[in-house]
Amino acid sequence: MSDRISSKVQKILCTRSGNRCANPECRKILVVDKTDSDIESLVAQMAHIAGEKEGSPRYDNTMTTKERNSYANLIFVCGNCHKMIDDQPNTYTVEKLHEMKTNHEKWILESTEKEMTNVTFTELDMVTKYLLSDQVVTTDSYTLITPKEKIRKNELSSETERLIRSGMVEVKEVGQFIDGSPDMHFGDRLKQGFVIEYERLKNEMGLTNDELFNGLLDFASGKSENFLQRAAGLTVLVYLFEKCEVFEK
Repeated sequence: MSDRISSKVQKILCTRSGNRCANPECRKILVVDKTDSDIESLVAQMAHIAGEKEGSPRYDNTMTTKERNSYANLIFVCGNCHKMIDDQPNTYTVEKLHEMKTNHEKWILESTEKEMTNVTFTELDMVTKYLLSDQVVTTDSYTLITPKEKIRKNELSSETERLIRSGMVEVKEVGQFIDGSPDMHFGDRLKQGFVIEYERLKNEMGLTNDELFNGLLDFASGKSENFLQRAAGLTVLVYLFEKCEVFEK
């Protein structure tokens, strides 16, 4: 992987791929969970669709260095698939790889949506631990704005709007889950953890619009490749998207 690929681009690529290999015949899980003593391990490779260097597979001399290392020219795969697509450039053409990437991201979206109605309190309990911080906040300053207005204001794409509408299906259950917590500060702590991550992604990573929303989805679901857990994370994210003072209003 090139050192020129920014951490922002890496974050976007990992999130939108669902942390799985983009090859439909593979779809290997590419993020190994952290343990009590070690951090998580990214076992993926970010392959260039049009080659990074002169002489590399599918190299395009009309592209700039920035274009070659941009999100649009990268695909998230395992090491075996990376070698295969570079060894077989006549089979894995630029057009083929773009199609593979697009179809993979569509599969991630559709698979998450299919699990939406299966989300229960069990899954909500599992994902909310990723959003809780050590800070307890006792503020009631929830500024409400309709999701439709926020979508427009933040120039979110139709794909992200589709995710938000899917998540709205279970927002009521998220509210019931929070209200039923014996911890009277649970909702505020949940919000605070979400706000902290929002500020980190926005200010440190430089994410905006769809990339920012997808980064928060990755966070809300604990970077899980399990679609039921991702669906649960989405419901919590959409609940907070509607309730919290984040994203432009």
